[in-house]
Amino acid sequence: MVNQNAYALGANRSCIRDLFEYGRQRAAIVGPENVYDYSLGNPSIPAPKEVNEAVHQILNEMDSLLVHGYTSAVGDYDARKAISDDLNARYGVSTQPEEFFLGCGAAPELVSVFRALAVPGGELLAVAPYFPEYKPFAEEAGLIFKVVPPDVPNFQINLEALAGMLTPATQAIILNSPNNPSGVVYTRQTLTALAAVLTEKAAQFGHPIYLIADEPYRELAYGVEVPFLPAIYPDTIICYSYSKSLSLPGERIGYVYVPSAATDSQLVYAAVAGAARAGGHVCAPSLWQKVIARCAHLRPDLESYNRNRLALYEGLSAMGYEMAKPDGAFYLFVKAPGGDANAFSELAKQRDLLLVPGNGFGCPGYFRVCYCVSYDMIQRSLPVFEELIRPYRLDNE
Repeated sequence: MVNQNAYALGANRSCIRDLFEYGRQRAAIVGPENVYDYSLGNPSIPAPKEVNEAVHQILNEMDSLLVHGYTSAVGDYDARKAISDDLNARYGVSTQPEEFFLGCGAAPELVSVFRALAVPGGELLAVAPYFPEYKPFAEEAGLIFKVVPPDVPNFQINLEALAGMLTPATQAIILNSPNNPSGVVYTRQTLTALAAVLTEKAAQFGHPIYLIADEPYRELAYGVEVPFLPAIYPDTIICYSYSKSLSLPGERIGYVYVPSAATDSQLVYAAVAGAARAGGHVCAPSLWQKVIARCAHLRPDLESYNRNRLALYEGLSAMGYEMAKPDGAFYLFVKAPGGDANAFSELAKQRDLLLVPGNGFGCPGYFRVCYCVSYDMIQRSLPVFEELIRPYRLDNE
């Protein structure tokens, strides 16, 4: 006998991962140059050279027992201080090292926060489009998962719908900005209006409604502001990963930030730590904590991502595809010609163009294009996009 929920999650893989594995199989048959794989958000720019230099320096200069030994469960103090100092310098805030809990990337951090807030009957609201793993994370933690309908076509936040879904059982809202899959950045105006709604409802219900900010793409923005959410809404808990900003997805390093200004912040922080402990957390990878202590201030070079973004956005728009302009991350969320994203993605798959349908993101009728790929692949794939939309254009002429 096995746990049936766990079996269901293991037997039914992520559609993104399935598509990625299919692409690898097809590449072995037809050649990688003939597969246009837009499935997986795996950074395609190298880590800053200072990161690799820091790794070499740490390995060559420090005692190996210190490099590879346990750290404090909450994280190495120097790393937490470097993170705190960087945020304070950038946003003019006054975070403290003691407010940070270092973890193995944003995914387990989200799980720990969900578990920390999972009171009996508690609800978590996700704003569509959202990252599909939020649902199993939340439900396994014991939260009731609810989806706020998308604000189409701009993909800001449907505040009217969200306000109508808030109940005394609402524990938290989860936001992801810059957003996966839309590439949209929630504006300060949107976030300020959201904060007003949550503040009013929290007062009405007599308990805080936490805002969980999933922020692996915070540094991937193209000329627009990504507001620091705790400065707008104090009851914000940030889950951050260096996977995208420093191109370290396989190293699994990030943090949870619980501001001291948040309601019951010490209780929440302890509950996050306890949930992490119950999930098997001992400490984040020691070597990478030491790297972050030296590299928290670094920013990604976005030139190649921006080049890809403009090439696809302008190219697909000229063909007649519809999408919100992506101002962050490395995704486009495109309205499927004909309205059926599954059918359209299947047609594309037959031409070895791999697009992720939006059903799992809470947005049927759209598909995701992940442009952390080579510019050459984009150029070679554009004629396939053109071929696919041509019949739909002819139907409308």
